[in-house]
Amino acid sequence: MAFDLVIRDGLVTTSSRSERADVGIREGKIAEIGNLNGAEAAETIDAKGLVVMPGVIDTQVHFREPGLEQKEDLATGTLAALLGGVTGILEMPNTNPTTTDAIALQDKLSRASGRAWCNYGFFVGATTENIDQLAAYEQLPGTPGIKIFMGSSTGPLLVGDDEHLRRVLMSGRKRCPIHAEDEPRNRERKALLSESPHPREHPFLRDSESARLATERILRLSKETGRPVHILHVSTLEEPPMIAEAKRQRLGTTAEVTPQHLWFFAPECYERLGTLAQMNPPIRSAEHREALWRALGEDVFDVFGSDHAPHTLEEKSLPYPQSPSGMPGVQTLLPVLLTFVAQGRLGLQTVVRMACERPAALYGIANKGRITVGADADLAIIDPNRKYIFERSMVRSKCGWSPYEGEMFTGAVEHVVLGGLVAVRDGGVVGDPHGRMLVFQ
Repeated sequence: MAFDLVIRDGLVTTSSRSERADVGIREGKIAEIGNLNGAEAAETIDAKGLVVMPGVIDTQVHFREPGLEQKEDLATGTLAALLGGVTGILEMPNTNPTTTDAIALQDKLSRASGRAWCNYGFFVGATTENIDQLAAYEQLPGTPGIKIFMGSSTGPLLVGDDEHLRRVLMSGRKRCPIHAEDEPRNRERKALLSESPHPREHPFLRDSESARLATERILRLSKETGRPVHILHVSTLEEPPMIAEAKRQRLGTTAEVTPQHLWFFAPECYERLGTLAQMNPPIRSAEHREALWRALGEDVFDVFGSDHAPHTLEEKSLPYPQSPSGMPGVQTLLPVLLTFVAQGRLGLQTVVRMACERPAALYGIANKGRITVGADADLAIIDPNRKYIFERSMVRSKCGWSPYEGEMFTGAVEHVVLGGLVAVRDGGVVGDPHGRMLVFQ
């Protein structure tokens, strides 16, 4: 039987092995892997010299729609994702209005239908007012579960005290992603702002102790309630040992590290980039960065996530601390990781495990993140050796800028297959948006 698409002679890479093979795709699924010489196909991709890997699943993005579309929207955000080899995204609830009930979730799903360039799911946000409904909300189609902000965010998205955190964790069963910063400490330290504020103060004001305190608290409550938690964007040298201990106690704890916390360091990034380097939790010193690299080597982290959180250049030009925190990153997530591979700091199979396979497993995303017969044909085909300088003109996010401008990357996304259809060929988008709602088991 003929194939709809055959990817020929690529280095097919999973978390456990790499082998030269062809991939045959039929009706949106991977139908065969092996030597398909002579097989008929309606379309082919020559992948000689290229790596064929599962499409990346970015488990933490902020696409700003509804309400903040001057920064980003679901169409522009998913297009940036697709061009970066990301075939699935999980989007956070801090929009306007916030995604804190079934109506807001359905509104996002409706907005994404027909406009999203990659597959999508949307977290529901916990508040002190919707706790009794969270167990039902986490079972709704299109959501991977409930997001908890321990540090201040948009509107009512703050659950800062232990009593309410305990109740949230007891309302439901799915793994909860956590923004772990201690809100009382952050508020107290605002008084320490200098008379001539500069972005370099950001990791001092939102210090590592704030992150340590919050992570310690949520891990204690996770143990007490039996609810697994996922610590997002770990940024300090103090947190990995606590996370490792929680794993040894088999609490179901998982954790994320972002490429920017592994790439940039303070104070250099603030002197060079100013507010463009400002995010929460902050980019910290080289000592913290190296501790994160050690923890990565010790398998403390489960996934890479971009924490794509764009703002306009006009907004970022406000004087610190009026400037908003956050930076774009969904398009550069995979290129940065591939650059680490080229530098010898990371293995390609580790990238596949942490950016593709493990995200799908953590959230029970059906048929995604793997290269195996029967899985959905969502694939990124990359040139691991192509060197290029990332320039502002390459940015596809609506915000129009990147903290990586001028950086040399090694590793480029050449082609992307989404649902068995070629969505990116030779670095350019093909056809119309056909992203679909992810199914969570």
